Amino acid sequence: MLTAKQHELIRFIQTRLEATGISPSFEEMKEALDLKSKSGVHRLISALEERGFIRRLPNRARALEIVKLPEDAVTMPRSKAAPPVVANDRTAPATMTKAVAPEPANDVIDIPLHGRIAAGAPIEAIEGQSSLPVPAALLGPGEHFALEVSGDSMIEAGIFDGDFALIRRTDTARDGEIVVALVENEEATLKYLRRNGGSVTLDPANSSYSPQVYRSEQVQVQGKLAGLLRRYH
Repeated sequence: MLTAKQHELIRFIQTRLEATGISPSFEEMKEALDLKSKSGVHRLISALEERGFIRRLPNRARALEIVKLPEDAVTMPRSKAAPPVVANDRTAPATMTKAVAPEPANDVIDIPLHGRIAAGAPIEAIEGQSSLPVPAALLGPGEHFALEVSGDSMIEAGIFDGDFALIRRTDTARDGEIVVALVENEEATLKYLRRNGGSVTLDPANSSYSPQVYRSEQVQVQGKLAGLLRRYH
């Protein structure tokens, strides 16, 4: 069951696709739904994507496709000149596919920036009140936050001191994934996750550092690495 705002957004996207063949930008969606920020749009888009109502087309920041509509959604009348919206229709002619191909855009949204996280020995994760602008194309579905990396224990994974780690919030992860791990409810670190029976090993990606081994109950997964931002001075 969708919320009122989710209904409103999917109808707006549907109408714009039918009228122009191009999905609206995050800024246009924010204004149409009278939201305060683009991060609100991102949360709605992620919720619709997770529920299977829309799909993001790869390698395009502004490419959305409607897969299905809510049963109680009102289908807007289509202009005779506008191509229909096609979702997962393998029999659609090639010209129709071209008509709905969106143009790339550079939508940016703000996600919370929660201080610094260790890529070395664990340090306290400092909660901050600031935000970080991130290209929407770097973020998939779900809720995200950012942490500034401190240390060099993950350099062999391409993660350097001063990078911004983009984290998808979750409390589960598979072995071999890079996670934000909270140790003993006090310290947070960015490491590869590895489980072995009743213990958890947090592996660095730097041969100068040793793995950190804890009891399972000492470690809580707070999120998984979704991407990186690096600033060049």
